[in-house]
Amino acid sequence: IFMRVLYATRPYEAEPGSADALHEKWKARCIASLSKKNAAMIEFGRNIKGIIRDFDALPRLDVKKPKVGIVGEILVKFSPLANNHIVELLESEGAEAVMQDLMDLLLYSFYNSNFKAANLGGKKSSANLCNMGISLLEYFRRVARRELVKSKHFTAPARIANLADMAKDFVSIGNQTGEGWFLTGEMLELIHSGVGNIVCTQPFGCLPNHIVGKGVIKELRRAYPNSNIIAVDYDPGASEVNQ
Repeated sequence: IFMRVLYATRPYEAEPGSADALHEKWKARCIASLSKKNAAMIEFGRNIKGIIRDFDALPRLDVKKPKVGIVGEILVKFSPLANNHIVELLESEGAEAVMQDLMDLLLYSFYNSNFKAANLGGKKSSANLCNMGISLLEYFRRVARRELVKSKHFTAPARIANLADMAKDFVSIGNQTGEGWFLTGEMLELIHSGVGNIVCTQPFGCLPNHIVGKGVIKELRRAYPNSNIIAVDYDPGASEVNQ
């Protein structure tokens, strides 16, 4: 939630540093809340509402900046040390960085059991258990989803079944190595939400990532001519200048 609201606010803040200050304020409050012996779901929900509403109300400049989605291998995507601080780089160049939630990777892992049960001899009971896991995670995310939908400046995350439905026309849902079809689904979610500029971050020649990331870019461009997608290898042998 912090990542979603901070990245969508910081490029537009009327007072420089106000978004980061608000982030630090709420981070401290969340740490204190979670440190209690009996952290309550009511307080959890109240904190989520407060975070989204406070960021939504932060004074903004009336400007429009290009949005750039960041997808790719999970470590390189989320770790600033692995991607040479790509979010800060994009913001310094006048763009808004867009990055989907880490939780979606967990949902993807659970969702894969359905294909295994239907096509690969996996247990139906395992699929049912994983679907219960999806429902549980969505239950925890329900307050955030509701508040993000109501907000003026933010968007709610897509459902994992919708990502699979979008991706299946480009890669098989049986493609489950690494980020698998989920990576393609993330790019499609960005395109469908109006974020046509996408950086696909890839580590040291990662084969699965090259197949479902770099490998689908040409077809995505053919299907969506306005999309602007580039794959970047974050390899120790590649200089920061080349990246």
